Amino acid sequence: MVINDPKIANPILHLVGETADQMGLECYVIGGWVRDLFLHRPSNDIDVVVVGSGISLAEAVAKRLGKGAHLSVFKTYGTAQVKRGDLELEFVGARRESYTRDSRNPIVEDGTLQEDQNRRDFTINAMAICLNAARYGELLDPFDGIGDLERCIIRTPLDPDITFSDDPLRMMRAIRFATQLGFNLDGETFDAITRNKERMEIITRERITEEINKIMLSRRPSEGWLLLDKTGLLPLIFPELAALKGIDVKEGRGHKDVFLHTLKVLDNVAALQQSQITNDKSPIDPTGLWLRWAALLHDIGKPKSKAWDPQAGWTFRNHNYIGAKMVPKIFAKMKLPLNEKMEYVKKMVDLHMRPINLIEDTVTDSAVRRLLFEAGDDIDDLMLLCDADITSRNEEKKARFHRNYQLVRQKMVELEERDRIRNFQPPVKGDEIMEILHLEPCSTVGELKMAIKDAILDGLIPNEYEAAKAYMLQLAHERGLC
Repeated sequence: MVINDPKIANPILHLVGETADQMGLECYVIGGWVRDLFLHRPSNDIDVVVVGSGISLAEAVAKRLGKGAHLSVFKTYGTAQVKRGDLELEFVGARRESYTRDSRNPIVEDGTLQEDQNRRDFTINAMAICLNAARYGELLDPFDGIGDLERCIIRTPLDPDITFSDDPLRMMRAIRFATQLGFNLDGETFDAITRNKERMEIITRERITEEINKIMLSRRPSEGWLLLDKTGLLPLIFPELAALKGIDVKEGRGHKDVFLHTLKVLDNVAALQQSQITNDKSPIDPTGLWLRWAALLHDIGKPKSKAWDPQAGWTFRNHNYIGAKMVPKIFAKMKLPLNEKMEYVKKMVDLHMRPINLIEDTVTDSAVRRLLFEAGDDIDDLMLLCDADITSRNEEKKARFHRNYQLVRQKMVELEERDRIRNFQPPVKGDEIMEILHLEPCSTVGELKMAIKDAILDGLIPNEYEAAKAYMLQLAHERGLC
């Protein structure tokens, strides 16, 4: 079968094939680029497998491309990379692999194309297209990857038990590909994951989290988490999330399944983010990952806070505060960044109940100012998370909540235009307070600054320098400081 897709006519692919012919080498484009060609998905990363030295071919290709081509050689792995503009070519020699029980890192030997295809993780990633002139565009598909694309199936080329036992990370990759592509796991593949799930213990947390983040950035990340749950991987890789599962019933009163609710919120956030992208095929901005993590963790404190109240039924008091305290430990264990991204997620989890409390009470200017102050530039993300958190099956109730959130937003706009609270800076600085009142650094300075801030947030004085200074002097006089 010869492929006539216009992408195959890429001049750089022809150049690779011509160079291989000059060197007497067989070469093929293989893996994800071929898969995405048939799925009509954009892909700038091209894997080239060479029956011979991949490094030698990469060096020759880089030389022919000339200025603008950047060559990187990784002799330890027998690979090389050529970058030119947005295009990235990865060269590797065809190989066969064998594994030991205690490591996912294979023993690698030179091999044939067939042996190289045998070692691939899934049938849809094992397809290869020849780049040599005599057979240019010829598809080699020994495991019916084309058929699996049509059937929307993720399946291993060889025995899935061996595939997953050899490299357990492939279990995560199977679920990640199923989620990204909207495919199903082949029955044998699914069963093999459940049988081999304990092998995940040899995989580093960094590699697991890398796959999780790709699941999180999918259009419907819930599908990945549900597969992780159904295959039994979830409690092994994320026990805190698995703890959200289930419903307790007492005196005929139950609560919703927090795990399923969480996944609905996560999908809602993903949909709202996607709706902000004009081109439906554009990828999600990776910075949007952290709001999705906030959605996944927003109720993570509920199992620890769950209690039975004879009058109120099941309660989860302070679950936002408890959840926020859990975020740093979860990020550390998952090898997620312990920086401003973690602080952002922690803040979102802590504040996610505040807007709903506003709409249940009278929406006071003071309460809205304080929310603006605490959320700062993240207020829009917080409100998006709160919108996503409305998962009631009662359509009238959902519509009422959304309307009330719009009232809160309107109030925010009005107060922000007038009071400039979002990026609040004290109108009177600590140094000035010390100078005016002839104070050394002490707790009194902090107390005065806090009093000024509270007065502005409570609407007692405007967010202006003269008003704040006058208020500070009034407080100082009352305290006998001047």
